[in-house]
Amino acid sequence: MRRLVALDLPPGTRFLSELRRVFDDGDAAWPVDHRLPAPARRRPFDALRPSVVVTADERVSIADGIPTETGDALVVATSGTTGEPKGAVLTLDAVIASARATSARLGVDAARDRWLSCLPVAHVGGLSVLTRAIVTGTPVEVHPGFDPAAVADAARRGATLVSLVPTALGRLEEPGAFRTVLLGGQAPPGGLGENVVVTYGMTETGSGVVYDGAALDGVDVALDEEGAIAVRGPMLLRAYRDGRDPKDADGFLVTGDVGSFDDAGRLVIHGRADERIVTGGEKVWPDAVEAVLARHASIREVAVTGAADAEWGQRVVAFVVPAADAPTLAELRALVRDELGPVAAPRELVIVEALPRTAGGKLRRRALSVATPV
Repeated sequence: MRRLVALDLPPGTRFLSELRRVFDDGDAAWPVDHRLPAPARRRPFDALRPSVVVTADERVSIADGIPTETGDALVVATSGTTGEPKGAVLTLDAVIASARATSARLGVDAARDRWLSCLPVAHVGGLSVLTRAIVTGTPVEVHPGFDPAAVADAARRGATLVSLVPTALGRLEEPGAFRTVLLGGQAPPGGLGENVVVTYGMTETGSGVVYDGAALDGVDVALDEEGAIAVRGPMLLRAYRDGRDPKDADGFLVTGDVGSFDDAGRLVIHGRADERIVTGGEKVWPDAVEAVLARHASIREVAVTGAADAEWGQRVVAFVVPAADAPTLAELRALVRDELGPVAAPRELVIVEALPRTAGGKLRRRALSVATPV
């Protein structure tokens, strides 16, 4: 009987060794989000039902755990859009396919490269750094979290590859110190260095499957008439932990995102279908507006969402963390109007101390409506 092993451990050498042990035993690993308080860590246990729990102090068997199928390697928790805990089940074949496709695209040389892991290992972006290293035999240095000084030091000592989210990238003084920076998690900022590779993927795809707009080898990307993105490839999940398979009969997974292909055939992500703003009958994508506003000198961070509006249906609202003096609404409207047109220009500006983010640094756009103005 194959078991699901919950790794309730912080990132580090112990986590990496236990992950290797799980794979060697033919079991599947679930990385528990160790940063959460105990009550929040316990919540997914009822949904995912592991048979073994590994903590810093003990290894405990659970009698009523649900077995995994032969060949399963990972169960990665994801709440999706419902907030209810789910677990995407990735087989060992899927993990290997993802690691090999990524490494081939990046030209990873196990004899010369070294990965740096500094993202949360409970999420696929951070976890996949470790699985790539295991599959390809590439050395990896594991940090307990993101610290700009520690990341810079790792680069000086020979780390060549790192995976980051935009907020982390923005805190590095010398991102060019790495040969390659994989960037995922949300819309990227402008002015990226030549060593930055923007990835598109999700938990269900086992990490990024599109790099700088081009699908990895073995990955198919399809758009329907509305621009809804679907992907297919050997690295996709087998099913969710409860047995539901979100893929269609042809093996495609509908991602919930909307995009288009540019003239060079590269995929351009417009945003989540359910985050699209319809104002005055016109469609506005928050990511596009954010990319323009982020260039304003007085803005440290920005997020855009839609709010109900009696006249327009929805109005565009900009939530801004100021860098110094706060910008004015008129300034932001002029900036966006000149580049995207008047329909995309914000009609409301909310100054906040911080944007709501997940533990992994990803913007929680649905929480913007409850952000507290300064």
